Amino acid sequence: MKKMTAIILAAGKGTRMKSDVPKVLHKILGKSAICYILDSLKGAGIKDIVTVVGYGKELLADVVDKQTKIIIQKKLLGSGDAVKSAGKALRGYSGDVLIICGDTPLVGSRTLKEIAARHASSGASMTILTVKLKDPTGYGRILRSSDGKILKIIEEENARLYEEKINEVNVGTYCFNTKDLFEALKEVGQNNKKKEFFLTDTIEILNKKGKKLESVLLENPEDMTGINTRRDLAGVTGVLKNRILDELMLSGVTIEDPASTVIYGGVRIGRDTVICPNTVIESDVEIGAHCRIGPFARIRPDVKIGDGAEVGNFVELVRTEVGSGAKIKHHTYLGDTKVGRNVNIGAGTITANFDGKNKNRTVIEDGAFIGIGARLVAPVRIGRGAIIGAGAVVLKNHNVPKAAVAVGVPARIIRKKK
Repeated sequence: MKKMTAIILAAGKGTRMKSDVPKVLHKILGKSAICYILDSLKGAGIKDIVTVVGYGKELLADVVDKQTKIIIQKKLLGSGDAVKSAGKALRGYSGDVLIICGDTPLVGSRTLKEIAARHASSGASMTILTVKLKDPTGYGRILRSSDGKILKIIEEENARLYEEKINEVNVGTYCFNTKDLFEALKEVGQNNKKKEFFLTDTIEILNKKGKKLESVLLENPEDMTGINTRRDLAGVTGVLKNRILDELMLSGVTIEDPASTVIYGGVRIGRDTVICPNTVIESDVEIGAHCRIGPFARIRPDVKIGDGAEVGNFVELVRTEVGSGAKIKHHTYLGDTKVGRNVNIGAGTITANFDGKNKNRTVIEDGAFIGIGARLVAPVRIGRGAIIGAGAVVLKNHNVPKAAVAVGVPARIIRKKK
């Protein structure tokens, strides 16, 4: 692919979100919306990325600073002005530029590869991503000549005369020849109603100059969904959730009730594992084959579960490793814990991992048996094959040796198994 730089437009406040947080930072399955755009760009092979920020620039910088170059749009004067601001970061750059909105997280890397390839192969000055909708209300329409050439984009407020005839609309993703883009931006005037500079006006300008304009039709209209309201946010979350669940089920995972199950992106689950209803599995989780998870389980980040393990109802795990064949079946919290193979964790067990300052680690070695209602105060180690009696409280640094039996509050060793 020809060298290409991306510009993410992320300066808007998103007033309809009714939020103090920039709309591109609202979380979708544990990850900010703009991070999905970054992932898609990198998946398309585009590594040089400029992000135009404005409202909430400090919050945005914390999220994207290490992955992109940040340019601040001092006044929110529209998409055309935002791209002009990005020009500071492109001085001396002669390649093409891809422009995408930071609030369209469903546009995937395959689509970005397609539009970049079409732009490069056609030699066009501008290539735009479009989609055909049954109801185009609210979107800019693509006006074409009788022979199909793109003439301009008609914004919604000016589209009334064309509503019945035109259903092809602008997605908001473009590839431009960089020189042509910034030459055209010099001629873009301020919109009389909104007092903003529209990037879409460059298309009519380039057409009048005789420049070649191309387009790529998006196959799935769902992919163009932008986030403007909390309802949009919920809709996009639902789409991404279903895509993740479908991919897992096609790989050999049973999800008994997809409607009530939430699994974040990037989770790895082995075949023949069953995910029961009302289970939430967050990011950075790996689950082996032939496991059973849930119902009503919550698997938080940095968890690894071995083959054949069972994690039952109302169990919460975080930063925990569970060995193969282990059973954690009821009402349990394990944080910062390593559970060995074939361990049994009784109902109501808690590892008290936080002492007010630090998160401390608990180790439960292979074959140990933890009775119901036990409390393990970290840091502590339970030896291989040890038994902790029901309701026992094992204090921090009071390790239980292998094959020992510990009971009471505080727990004391009463005997050792043979």
